[in-house]
Amino acid sequence: MQVFELKGEIRENVGKKSTKALRVNEKVPCVLYGGGENVHFSVTERDLGKLLYTPHVYLVKLRLGEKVYDAIMRDVQFHPVSDKALHVDFYQTFEDKPIVLEVPVKTEGFAEGVQAGGKLNVTTRKLKVKAFMKDMPDELLFNVEKLGVGKSIKVMDAQFENIEIMNAKNVVIVQVKLTRAARAAAQQQQQEK
Repeated sequence: MQVFELKGEIRENVGKKSTKALRVNEKVPCVLYGGGENVHFSVTERDLGKLLYTPHVYLVKLRLGEKVYDAIMRDVQFHPVSDKALHVDFYQTFEDKPIVLEVPVKTEGFAEGVQAGGKLNVTTRKLKVKAFMKDMPDELLFNVEKLGVGKSIKVMDAQFENIEIMNAKNVVIVQVKLTRAARAAAQQQQQEK
């Protein structure tokens, strides 16, 4: 799993006034929980943007004063109009405790169904995965070469070592659909016979 370093400042005051003052100075209030006592801190919008606006999942090394915490980003609240981050929750991780994360889905290969005129459709872009931090993948890779028209890969078909997929077993991850053009061409061929 990729590591992202983020530097923050511990907050002394956590009320509305101090939160508003932080946002005026282009800082985002944050909280770190999961390790006993909650830690309130702030980070700059610019530094946080590099973590927020990416498709990747990162282990975050939070530098708060003299201490360094391993964490994952758990929840982000955005402003409804400006779409700026208003508040971020981080969850502290430990080597001996499994965590649950949403991991991006990637496909590889050229599907047989696509060669036959179908269209590859990735219906689930992220899967909820439970694993220890050392086993957590950056992405879940699915080979679609043997996928024919009308066929799909479901969660129950996915097998990964040291990883448990938390989504429902019948959720479709990737499928090859028959396109209208391919269906029309097939009907045209049948009528010509």
